[in-house]
Amino acid sequence: MKDFPHRITIRLKYGPAMGITSPHEAAEYFEACVRHTMSHGRTREEAEKVEKMNLGYFAGYYGGKTRERVERLFGERGHEGERP
Repeated sequence: MKDFPHRITIRLKYGPAMGITSPHEAAEYFEACVRHTMSHGRTREEAEKVEKMNLGYFAGYYGGKTRERVERLFGERGHEGERP
């Protein structure tokens, strides 16, 4: 997968992920997301956490099936872990 442009909208970055159904494609897409966030000065660990949260949050705007698939493929449930 090609890298994202340095400046990109949330919709353009995460929208395509909502249609992914293959674990292999999800892994490639996630890696591209992580590389993009790292290009903004984050460590890999920080970038992975940010991307999982962002994908989970963005999926919350879609129907239940899409949200559940994104959670399964990318391993996140939005900001659940961040609540006090």
